[in-house]
Amino acid sequence: MNITEEYLGYSKVKYILEYSDCDDFSTIPFDQCRQTYGVCFYEGKMIIGYGGNKQQWGLIGGTVEKGETLEQTFIREIREESNMEVLRKAPVGYQKVTDTRDGSFEYQLRYVALVQPLGPFLVDPAGGITEIKLINPADYKEYFNWGKIGDRIISRSIELVDKL
Repeated sequence: MNITEEYLGYSKVKYILEYSDCDDFSTIPFDQCRQTYGVCFYEGKMIIGYGGNKQQWGLIGGTVEKGETLEQTFIREIREESNMEVLRKAPVGYQKVTDTRDGSFEYQLRYVALVQPLGPFLVDPAGGITEIKLINPADYKEYFNWGKIGDRIISRSIELVDKL
């Protein structure tokens, strides 16, 4: 499934978001990939985090650091931002984010994962996430609403989680 939406960013910059389902990230140019985020599940509940620049609820994940693979980034970010270990994961899809000012773009990857706590959540080392919550996946719009793309990411994750 492909979905295109416009998005007004945090700094009032207009972006074009082009989302695509995928089962493999190998065809996406690695040097253009900037983020990996996940719809993570523990005992049937979806994990969300509070914080970031906007100080609101959302998925757990973050940016690729030098020398990391995309999978390493995902696993590290889940551990840092939720104190959870990734047991199994699969690609859900990606979005190409184009800056309308200059046409530059990047890719943001989305995974689904089964996780388990390593212990209680205390603190995100980077300070971005200040709280985590386990919610019923059907209730995610009470915490964030990311339009048709967000709906597709969550619904596809729910479809895929039982296959992990």
